[in-house]
Amino acid sequence: PFQHPPSCLFIYFFRQLDRIIIHQQVELLEAIVGTETSSKYEIKNHLGQRVYFAVEENDCFDRNLCSPIRSFTIRIADNMGQEVITVNRPLRCNSCWFPCFLQELEVQCPPGTIAGYVVQNWDPFLPKFTIQNESKEDVLKIIGPYATCGCFEDVDFEVKTLNEMSTIGKISKYWSGFVNNVFTNTANFGIQVPVDLDVRIKAVMIGACFLIDLMFFENSLDGL
Repeated sequence: PFQHPPSCLFIYFFRQLDRIIIHQQVELLEAIVGTETSSKYEIKNHLGQRVYFAVEENDCFDRNLCSPIRSFTIRIADNMGQEVITVNRPLRCNSCWFPCFLQELEVQCPPGTIAGYVVQNWDPFLPKFTIQNESKEDVLKIIGPYATCGCFEDVDFEVKTLNEMSTIGKISKYWSGFVNNVFTNTANFGIQVPVDLDVRIKAVMIGACFLIDLMFFENSLDGL
C-alpha cells in the first residue's frame, strides 16, 4: 500500500535539529514500590521545549520478567497526538556469548515505512552498534565506554563514521544526582548529531537512545 511521507512539520523540525533531549517521565507506582511500569518519555529541543512524547507498549509479564531485554513497541507522537515514529524491538539476547542473536531494533518513520535499524555488534569489551538505513546498509557506528556506571558523571556513547576513525556526535546519559536516580530511577539523555544528517537517520538515533537506556541503565543506580 502507498505510504505517506513524513509531514512537512516533522521534516522541518528534524532537518534543523542537531541536538535532542530525551527525558523519562517518573511513574509514581514504580518510584514507590519498584513495580516496573511502561516507560514514557518527553522529547525536547535544545531549548527544553517538548516537541514529541513517547509511550512504550508491552505487557506486565515482559516488563517484570524480561525487563532489560524485553520486547516492546514505542510510539512517538507530536503534541497533537499524531504518531510520527514507531520503534519496534523484538525479544533477543543481551550477551556477548550469543553473537548470532544480539539486539536489533527497527524504526519506522512515518509508521509503516522503514527508516532504518539499530544492530548490536559483537564485542567482548565495548558496547557497539551499527546504524543502518531502510535497505540495511551500514551508515554509522555507535561505540560506548568499557564501563557504563558513570561514577557521578555523564556517560557518552560516541557516534562514529563506519571506519570508526572520526566522531561526529554522541548519545549521552546525563547523571542528574543521587536523590533523583535512587528514588525515581529516571533517565535523561542527549543526542548530538550533525544538523545535515538525513532526517530518517536522526529518527533511528532516537531508537538507538531508547535501546541504550534499556540495555545499560534500566536497572542501574546510574553512576552510584
